[in-house]
Amino acid sequence: MQHRLNYHHLHYFWAVAKEGNLTRAANRLHVSQSALSAQIKQLEDQLGHALFERRGRLLALTESGNLALQYADAIFATGTELMSVLREGRRDTRHVVRVGAVATLSRNFQENFLAPMLQRDDVELALHSGSLVDLLARLRVHSLDLVLSNRRVQGSADEAWRCRRIARQPVSLVGRPRSSEQPFRFPQDLAEVPLLLPGRDNDIRAGFDLLCETRGIRYRLLAEVDDMALLRLLARDTGGVALLPSVVVQDELRSGTLVEYTVVPELYETFFAISVPRRFEPPMLRELLRRPEAEVLQPGLRAAERTT
Repeated sequence: MQHRLNYHHLHYFWAVAKEGNLTRAANRLHVSQSALSAQIKQLEDQLGHALFERRGRLLALTESGNLALQYADAIFATGTELMSVLREGRRDTRHVVRVGAVATLSRNFQENFLAPMLQRDDVELALHSGSLVDLLARLRVHSLDLVLSNRRVQGSADEAWRCRRIARQPVSLVGRPRSSEQPFRFPQDLAEVPLLLPGRDNDIRAGFDLLCETRGIRYRLLAEVDDMALLRLLARDTGGVALLPSVVVQDELRSGTLVEYTVVPELYETFFAISVPRRFEPPMLRELLRRPEAEVLQPGLRAAERTT
């Protein structure tokens, strides 16, 4: 005979997970810490999975704990919804998908990649920006479902990262429309135009500098910019020529504010989705990761194909 879930124990677990601290949760629930620990242990025994693990003096959710928390959130939100429906006739059921993105990653790319989730009424996106190190630390403890990066992460015995390529595109030199009818000459004109380049820690910049070094190409540097959004603005407003993937300036290219001077040979930016092995991967993430590269880089592609 299958035992029913003890919702009282689930509520205690939910309170501890939300507080992140056993003492604070016990005080809020007006129970002793020992009683609270015992009831959570009973819930773990019933579910057959540990929900918390100790890390020094802290309690951290396991993967099963994060999954249980998502269900607990939904269960107690449903209870709140029940009250709203019966009292006010209002209903709202949503699922949370938590995505982190490296701070320097193109905002346009992020929006393109997440577009299917943004169009769903049943999904609430929690988007976080930070350094790759910080985001991976959050992914490790399952407080993020996915991390977007333009740098590959290698897994190891201690860190079992799953790093999947989701898109790759050439890197271009873009700028304002040229007053001269003469086309941009690569690489001859690099010594004449002011260049806006990513910072030296960026893989695109490293590849570009290597290309210039091996070919003996000289260029005129106007500014080094770590942030792709700022690089886009400077390309639009300063008259400098920017080195970046076209997805960063897709709107400006469509409107004609900026034009692509040339595609830089053998230089690409690759976008990765990083996760950790999970027994309970959210199905919505699987949908995102199955999308073709062309659709990720050109979000209007599928709609255009349907109309032709």
